[in-house]
Amino acid sequence: MGDMQKIKPSKADSLKWAVVVLLLLAALILNYVFASWAVSLRLICWIAVISIAAALAALTATGRKIIEFAKESQTELRKVVWPTRQETVQTTIIVVVMVGVLGILLWGVDSSLLWAVGKVTQINR
Repeated sequence: MGDMQKIKPSKADSLKWAVVVLLLLAALILNYVFASWAVSLRLICWIAVISIAAALAALTATGRKIIEFAKESQTELRKVVWPTRQETVQTTIIVVVMVGVLGILLWGVDSSLLWAVGKVTQINR
């Protein structure tokens, strides 16, 4: 997806997107209308509506671009060199120690400033 050109939607694509939005709005409204139904049954209906809406959206030019982008992202993700478990543990320990050291350092600076302001303003603590 190197070329990020502007996609001009056709009338058919605009109609498809309108149907997708209407499907989702109808599902939302019907979810409240049928609030007395079992949650599991309403969840199955939601999954069905979202699946239909996603399939319809995938048939548009924008949907095809999104699918292409997802595939390219997955390809790039396979190229990532992930750290080993040992590297991850060591890095985590370093971060935790540094946060602790800086926390103590900031507490010391804060306490010193509090003491100095107290001496200047003659407030005994």
